[in-house]
Amino acid sequence: MYAIFETGGKQYRVKQGDLVQVEKLPGDVGAKVVFDRVLLVGGTADAPAIGRPLVQGAAVEGEIVRQGRGEKLTIFKFKRRKNYRRKIGHRQAFTELKVTAIRKG
Repeated sequence: MYAIFETGGKQYRVKQGDLVQVEKLPGDVGAKVVFDRVLLVGGTADAPAIGRPLVQGAAVEGEIVRQGRGEKLTIFKFKRRKNYRRKIGHRQAFTELKVTAIRKG
């Protein structure tokens, strides 16, 4: 069984046991999280449950594995002949989750 859920303005397709990196969520390692904004649940014998816009009663449950930061990105701004150069670095924070259960609802 798989599900498509939404968090942090992004959509993720997961199945039970998957590790997924989502936008940073509050919580410590080992904390349980539940996502109730489920857009689709499929992979069973019957037809997939497609939400309009959400599947009623469906949820994706997970456990926080780690909090981290991604690789460094370099942003370089440059305007020719104007002596304008700006170099900025950025590391996006993320939360890594292990999907423990998918409830169809």
